[in-house]
Amino acid sequence: MDFVKMEGLGNDFVVIEGPYTPTTKEVESWCDRRRGVGADGVLVITPLDRSSVAMDYWNADGSPAEMCGNGLRCVARYAAAHGMVDSSSFTVETAVGPRHVEVKQGAVRAQLGPVAVTGNTIDLAGYRLDPMSVGNPHAVAFVDDCYAVPIAAAGALIEGDPAFPERTNVEFATVTGRDRIQVRVWERGAGETLACGSGAAATVAAALRRGFTGPKVTVVLPGGSLEVEMIGDEAWIEGPAVEVFAGSR
Repeated sequence: MDFVKMEGLGNDFVVIEGPYTPTTKEVESWCDRRRGVGADGVLVITPLDRSSVAMDYWNADGSPAEMCGNGLRCVARYAAAHGMVDSSSFTVETAVGPRHVEVKQGAVRAQLGPVAVTGNTIDLAGYRLDPMSVGNPHAVAFVDDCYAVPIAAAGALIEGDPAFPERTNVEFATVTGRDRIQVRVWERGAGETLACGSGAAATVAAALRRGFTGPKVTVVLPGGSLEVEMIGDEAWIEGPAVEVFAGSR
């Protein structure tokens, strides 16, 4: 089986062409950083027609996920680079519906879709959390210094709390200006990652709702910066998506 390793701001993926549904064991072994390729998750890209492809995503622990923002940008870059579509602007079918993408020379702009508040603020593990959804679940905590958070302990505790029956991604965010936020992310099924596109969008939507920022924000993640724009309740993200290497097994 052929594969490509891709990354968006250090959020990395094993990418294969479908149709194919990997087993939990396959995903876990491919994502293993010691004995496998090493990745935060697995993306399967299936051509549909000359203007659209389908995207399926599994976290590193083998669990399926509804959406992945950095993965969506990588899917877009791969589909355009490998001749799956006729235009640089096309549609990616995801588990939460069609998403528009625009592949540029140095970046990919992608529609993540609506961001919604899914409940009241929750106090957990010493943090006040805003439950959000970008098609997948998030919990956003605004803190004085996101780099001082013991993210492995706090993130794991929040991810598996009964308040989130499907588990949740967790964002620890520090607002540094009306158009700039620092964020660290604990991803459901993967642990701390260098970046999370949907997490960045959830954070900006929560910050905008609280009046901390405007609708266009640079989100600074450990893996780099992502541009997030809220248009109404719809989130768009723009950032790099890169092929690292190709191989076969």
